[in-house]
Amino acid sequence: MIRRISLEEDLALKRLVTTPRTEKPHFPWRDHLILPEDEAIAHPEIVILRNGEEKNFNLADIADEIGNALTDLLLSRDDRDIFNDRNRSLVSNVAHTVAMKLMEQVEEGRSLRLSENDLSLLIEKALIENDAHDIAKSLIFQRSIGHGSDSLEVSSGASQGPLSVRLIRRNGSVVPWNENKVEIAVRKAFLSVREDAEKAVPVARAVTERVRASDQAFVHIEDVQDLVQEELMRQGHFKAAESYILYRAHRSRLREEAREESTNEAQQDSLVVVRTHTGDSVFWDGAELKKRIQFASIGLNLMLDSTEIERRLRSSIGAEISESDLRDTIIINARSLMELDSEFAKFAGRILLSYIYEEVLDWRITRDGIEGLKEAHRAAFKSYLRHGVTIERLSPKLLSYDLDKLAEALDPSADLDFDYLGIQTLYDRYLIVDKTGAKPRRIETPQFFWMRVAMGLFIAEEKNREDWVIRLYTLYKGRRFCSSTPTLFNSGTPHSQLSSCYLYKVDDSIESIMVRGIAENAFLSKWAGGLGGSWTSVRGTGSYIKGTNGESQGVIPFLKLHNDQLVAVNQGGKRRGSGCAYLETWHNDIKDFLELRRNVGDERRRTHDMNTANWIPDLFMKRMEARQDWTLFRSNQVPDLHETYGQKFEERYLHYEQLAAEGKIYGEKVPAIDLWKSMLKMLFETGHPWITFKDPCNVRSPQDHAGVIHSSNLCTEITLNTSEDETAVCNLGSVILDTHVREDGTLDLEMLRETVTVAVRALDNVIDINFYPTEAARRSNLRHRPVGLGVMGLQNALFKRGLSFASQEAVEFNDEFMEAIAFFAYSASSDLAAESGTYSTYKGSKWDRGLLPQDTIELLEKERGLPIDVPRTGKMDWTPVRKKIAAQGMRNSNVLAIAPTATISNIMGTTPCIEPNYKNLFVKSNLSGEFIVLNGELVKDLKAAGLWNVEMAQQLKYFDGELDDIEGIPEAIKHKHRTAFNVDYKFIIDAAARRQKWIDQSQSVNLFLAQPDLKTLSHMYRRAWHVGLKTTYYLRTLQASNIEKATVAIKKEVRHVGEKKVYTEAEKLACSIEAMRRGEECEACQ
Repeated sequence: MIRRISLEEDLALKRLVTTPRTEKPHFPWRDHLILPEDEAIAHPEIVILRNGEEKNFNLADIADEIGNALTDLLLSRDDRDIFNDRNRSLVSNVAHTVAMKLMEQVEEGRSLRLSENDLSLLIEKALIENDAHDIAKSLIFQRSIGHGSDSLEVSSGASQGPLSVRLIRRNGSVVPWNENKVEIAVRKAFLSVREDAEKAVPVARAVTERVRASDQAFVHIEDVQDLVQEELMRQGHFKAAESYILYRAHRSRLREEAREESTNEAQQDSLVVVRTHTGDSVFWDGAELKKRIQFASIGLNLMLDSTEIERRLRSSIGAEISESDLRDTIIINARSLMELDSEFAKFAGRILLSYIYEEVLDWRITRDGIEGLKEAHRAAFKSYLRHGVTIERLSPKLLSYDLDKLAEALDPSADLDFDYLGIQTLYDRYLIVDKTGAKPRRIETPQFFWMRVAMGLFIAEEKNREDWVIRLYTLYKGRRFCSSTPTLFNSGTPHSQLSSCYLYKVDDSIESIMVRGIAENAFLSKWAGGLGGSWTSVRGTGSYIKGTNGESQGVIPFLKLHNDQLVAVNQGGKRRGSGCAYLETWHNDIKDFLELRRNVGDERRRTHDMNTANWIPDLFMKRMEARQDWTLFRSNQVPDLHETYGQKFEERYLHYEQLAAEGKIYGEKVPAIDLWKSMLKMLFETGHPWITFKDPCNVRSPQDHAGVIHSSNLCTEITLNTSEDETAVCNLGSVILDTHVREDGTLDLEMLRETVTVAVRALDNVIDINFYPTEAARRSNLRHRPVGLGVMGLQNALFKRGLSFASQEAVEFNDEFMEAIAFFAYSASSDLAAESGTYSTYKGSKWDRGLLPQDTIELLEKERGLPIDVPRTGKMDWTPVRKKIAAQGMRNSNVLAIAPTATISNIMGTTPCIEPNYKNLFVKSNLSGEFIVLNGELVKDLKAAGLWNVEMAQQLKYFDGELDDIEGIPEAIKHKHRTAFNVDYKFIIDAAARRQKWIDQSQSVNLFLAQPDLKTLSHMYRRAWHVGLKTTYYLRTLQASNIEKATVAIKKEVRHVGEKKVYTEAEKLACSIEAMRRGEECEACQ
């Protein structure tokens, strides 16, 4: 029965409340109170002050007041089934709650002389506690309308003294200022969104004080409502502000005075005085706002006309305002429209874009118009580059290009594809800022930015440099490919730190621990992305130390030291260091390792700022499934275990178990299933350690001849060899998959071929122009030349194909697109080898032995002794690629890796990485602020079905973006738009297995668990192992994910439209592992 009141019902309720009680049905609520035997109806010890008279508290009066409010509410909905058992019980329960709260005060000996207003607030709170927000709102209507304005009391602690200001109503009448009227209106807004209405008190008080401070004799009702709207946002009540805004808009549309209000606004235009940054004052007539709206509306099917949009964008613009505040107000108001319709995401982005153009270019929207943008870009391109070189933010080498040719290729019309989140992220983080002047300003537009990055990556190209630059620029601006964040930051700048992540190995010596594990990692943290390293070789607790004749404290204290180093050394002053430590499952410190992220226990043995991951051999999984024992060793006594894998590992492990049984070395037997349960328990409780599999990484590695993979990286997608003298490096970028899907759902293979060809070349170029913080990193990268081409936008691609993530067809599509990307990527690397030579350790590699990644599934199956449940077939003829590699070799030891794309997927306006849609509507937090994320594809489907309207948008918000409980949506649409926690894990894992078949490295595979169930969790990770996955990444749970945050954001904080959190410079671009665990962003890789 209890549900949210619609705008139409609000108006109907208001009409009913004003109807005399004699003209409405009357029910004897007071006669049907259901109370405990020891509770009295009358309470003479409680006195209520009404109209200056004292009256004893009577529970029957309370029942009637609640019942009448309920009656009005149901009548407004044309519901005549009012006086039923359920409603009588509800009225009794609420009345009883009120009585109990009062009697508690009596028992505590408190004064019980209450005003009528105090009693009404108590009833209101009781209704809210019984989840009856709409009845509470009906009660407020009774107070504000039924009792008349003069009798209403202002809440305690009201503003200082009466105001002489008078309020001009819409009909022209003038009435005295009444703060309680404001409070009542704001209370309705809070109750409409099911929040505590007490928050209305400070809002009303603040509005009154702002009116007082304005020192005006008169104030118009519209201005007051603007103040209310601003104050709601200023105090952080964004969902109530949204409800208030929508209600105002709805009432405005219903009023026939719209033309008169429009005239009044036009008259007010000439009165807006804008203070410029130079201190001058100019009149603002709104002409440029009309131009911005025209630009922002190009090609969009907006649900509001330009007049209504302009009215909304003018909201909160006073008679005098600074130039910067005018800009910010218009942008904020544009952003607030985004929750009405997904189309407004692009609209708001273009409003911001128009201001960026004016900040960077010699261009004004009123003077030059949209048609002048291309010429403005062309004319400013050279001066932008020269100025960037002068202030030492751009590399002088960029001036050696044919700048006229590149300037002609600039295409600002591509900016129309940005949505607000993308352009805001780009503006806040990526566009170069000139800080040499009195006021910092951006010197790049988005198209300058893309061109600068492309120029930086082909700076060393010997032939056709400009052509390659334009080809890569075309990929960027066309949203076909995007490089990783470090590359976007630094390409074309004097500091060419372009790589994304590093892998290292710590050996069993204090020198290795302090140099490789601490000192070199500090240098890598300072300049680079994320760190992933193996600490397995460090001897465990109790191990003998020959040099001191003492015992080792194990690996944990050193991991604590590494954790603190990550915090201490931030990345270029921009973000905290980010790392992941790996430990193999047989290490005797594994139990303590599992608990490193717990919030209880000895803090000296906790690493809250560092990620952790299990490095699990196949033998452990087999023993766990067989319910056999597992032996833990001290790594200094079994030094070769970490250097072997597959059947060789099993042989050596059994040998060491025999030695332990004979008492010759240390060994601790534990039931493998118990250790597995501990892993899963900690994974669910803390999100760590992640589950990664040693044998698939090594058995299927192309570089098995040149070393061993001892761990993965920070985000679990990189699987490269590490050693005493090599720190592995990988350069990342991602194909935007949905751009390569045609309207009919088929893959555009020719477009994909061009994208992958250019992308692989750009990634390979990074290796030669990159800055390396350590010699071990430089040596490794130049020796093996690995790159990591990945993919993002999978969910959007499935939408374009009309497929649900939770379908076998989606699993098959993963197989199809990954094969195509692999086909073109391996071919492109081979062509680069023909042009520039193979990487130095190519001889003896799997490539050299004629083995491609899809061939190595058989090797894994043979080594493991268990079937790998993955289809071996594909759709493409690989014969030409095999012949090409046999003849030309490979330029890169590794080519493919699917990294989490976080920020760059925001910039590109696509879905992250390979994940299912997280929510259909939620508030996304990142360092640029909070943004509304609305599933545009869902909106399109609902529009096509004739179901999209304001009410549907409200329901979508109410149900946190989930469709199951929204009536009227066809099952086909619900199935297509299942979100992450409603997709069976088997589809996610099977899709990952199909991709892994073609990938020579690994992928960041997040798994989702809606309900805490250890058995399901175990089956999930066992399936991942059985289908041959190399690694998994985060376990997303409802208890430890952004679901909780998104729900709170929508229900309690909803729209941080007017504010955003302020971060210190050290926090900018921070990689927060807690944020990642909740489903937010990690930017260490991409």
